[in-house]
Amino acid sequence: MLRPFWVDLHVHTLLSPCGELEMGAPEIAEKAREAGLDIIGIADHNSCENFPGVSEAAKGNPVVLPCIETQSAEDIHILCVFPNYDTALAYKKWLWKRIRPIPNDVDTFGYQIVVDACNNIVKEEETLLIQGAGYEVDQIVAKVHEVGAVAILAHVDRPAFSYPAALGPMPADYPADAFELSRRLNYEEAQKWRERYPAPRAFIRSSDSHSLDTLSRANCTKMTLAEPTFEEIRKALRGEEGRRISWPWG
Repeated sequence: MLRPFWVDLHVHTLLSPCGELEMGAPEIAEKAREAGLDIIGIADHNSCENFPGVSEAAKGNPVVLPCIETQSAEDIHILCVFPNYDTALAYKKWLWKRIRPIPNDVDTFGYQIVVDACNNIVKEEETLLIQGAGYEVDQIVAKVHEVGAVAILAHVDRPAFSYPAALGPMPADYPADAFELSRRLNYEEAQKWRERYPAPRAFIRSSDSHSLDTLSRANCTKMTLAEPTFEEIRKALRGEEGRRISWPWG
């Protein structure tokens, strides 16, 4: 039976240097439950290593998916959603072949911390995560599809770190699975994007949370699914078998 699920595929943790230190594993899990979110994606910059901690802390409520917000050579952000952690790690291994060994400057960028389900520190990532990898956006989207994952062009409305900001308007047939719009857009602003890129192009809204206060149903996307799984989300993005995405601005 199909029913609505509230989905936020773009949540940062304290592994992202721009993420607040409050974005620990149990804190994210608890806040997402309180907010009524059914599925969240842990999407740190160029890494996925805090997925296990958040997933264990959540204990299935909400369902947690491994994601990576990849930064391309053109400084375009791509939200990569994976069916499982092993696939995410294999993609990360490929990605890091072209990540430069630039050390993180904690005073400038912030801490990059991997934690377990109880917020015990597993390690501190020493390589700066907010940098462009040496792959172009088209190569990244192709690789994501090759490993059986989903590629979403992140916050396409933003004046930086978006496809339009770097390369201009997206081609109507661009092979991304969806376009993401920022939570800050109002109805009129979001509607212009929908008119510019009409169906069957899929749009989602994500919180892009760097702090707990932005985890909310108001900042995510309602999807009609049979169950809270990666494969069901992929079907919804494609509009298959009755699965669908509700226009986030209603």
